[in-house]
Amino acid sequence: MSEALDAGFRHYAGRRARYLDAMDPVQCQRQLLQGLIRHARASRFGQEHDFARIGTVRDFQQRVPLRDYESFWRQYWQAAFPRIRNQTWPDPIPWFALSSGTSSGRSKYLPLSRAMLRAQRRAALDTLVWHQQACPWARPLAGRSFLLGGSTDLQSLAPGVKAGDLSGIAAETMPWWSRPWVYPPKRLALLADWDEKLRVLAKDSLRYDIRQLSGTPSWLLLLLEAVSALRGTLPPYPRLELLLHGGVPFAPYRPLFAPYLRDTRAELREVYAASEAFIASADDTPEAGLRLHLEHGAFYEFVPVRELGEERPQRHWLEDCVLDEDYALILSTAAGLWSYRIGDTVRILSRRPPRIAVVGRLQDYLSVFGEHLHPEELRAAIARAATEDGHPIVEWMVGARLDPAAPGRGRHLFLVESTIADASPTQRQAREEAMAHAIDRELQARNADYQEHRGLQLLAPRVLLLPPGSFARWLRRAGRLGGQNKIPRTVADPQRFAEILETIGEAAQTSER
Repeated sequence: MSEALDAGFRHYAGRRARYLDAMDPVQCQRQLLQGLIRHARASRFGQEHDFARIGTVRDFQQRVPLRDYESFWRQYWQAAFPRIRNQTWPDPIPWFALSSGTSSGRSKYLPLSRAMLRAQRRAALDTLVWHQQACPWARPLAGRSFLLGGSTDLQSLAPGVKAGDLSGIAAETMPWWSRPWVYPPKRLALLADWDEKLRVLAKDSLRYDIRQLSGTPSWLLLLLEAVSALRGTLPPYPRLELLLHGGVPFAPYRPLFAPYLRDTRAELREVYAASEAFIASADDTPEAGLRLHLEHGAFYEFVPVRELGEERPQRHWLEDCVLDEDYALILSTAAGLWSYRIGDTVRILSRRPPRIAVVGRLQDYLSVFGEHLHPEELRAAIARAATEDGHPIVEWMVGARLDPAAPGRGRHLFLVESTIADASPTQRQAREEAMAHAIDRELQARNADYQEHRGLQLLAPRVLLLPPGSFARWLRRAGRLGGQNKIPRTVADPQRFAEILETIGEAAQTSER
């Protein structure tokens, strides 16, 4: 039975891959947008924006302005919530994916329609298709696919309307026929206490043939560490073929995963699966970027980051986007999001097939003192500090600290969690100073604005080394431990950053100089 299923999937994967490779990306996206507009024409949003008279992408861009979550919430969803129907999408909305909006911590209720859920499943299947084509030896249906997500215990907002973590929604709505290939079972997926869930899953999963593993890198590491403690010198999952990761840049995590994947054939593949849509997946090498899912419920627009503050910024799509430029990603979806600023920045790497690199979050740009630091520059500076320190960095965050004695002056404070704890305060201080110097040198070399402001408004950066596990303890206090929760890399608001620093822990506070 297993061999027949494998053979059947390989045949399907070959046909599907050939179809995707032959697809005209521009025509596919044009037809998808036209279909979304037709379906939503009679909705309140469709009538207010005259969908009946939209014939081209340019018509759509002229009639539908860019919006963020707060605009949709106030104008269309709040009054009817949680029973939202015929507002921005004609069909009833049975689920809301909770998204914390990494640096604000405030929950967003993002609508998830049945059509969008089906589209996300098809995108996940295409991800597996590309993996099968890249690794003909793979047998994904011979074992279990382990999704390390949040609790599937969804909130009931009204009869037939639920909200929760996207992975929880996916687990609860999984088709019955797919359950023999998916782990964990519902009784374990329902566990809400993250620490207990991790212990139980680590032990119980050893009873199964785990072939795929997916989740956020920081939480996957904790799982692999727990399983490794039970397995000793053996690989946690010896038959693992595919590890899917997403949500954060993976490069800093790669050396941390290597010991757990040794003696396996596991391929590492990145996915870009947001709460709003399953946007892209790796189909080639990491350097090639992520391939956009073109026919799975999302129409993509691209606005140059430098024009976001303008009244009428340029709006590009796959027909006229430019390679190697940083764009704010804009989505229109089969869940009633229209020209929605998702908050991420991407770079177009190729146009056929269309592949992107996720540059970062818009809030990850740091310019409290006019320094205009790019997320890639911050990541490069952290990587330089880790290299010179000789120890991988598990997590990090940067924020601004204003000088109360000198208005307008201040510095960047980097909160850094390393893989080791120092034996003495003297050792920690020496490491912090060396890492701060490395970060300062790298940022000055990469960014002229930063170099110009250093010594004027901007004082030398400082590093605060946190004990291992500090960020996890912070997330636990905030009730955000596990699942898809991520550490915000940049917190531009000094007051918000001070609040976060205060809750990181007493040890971290007292060690700051």
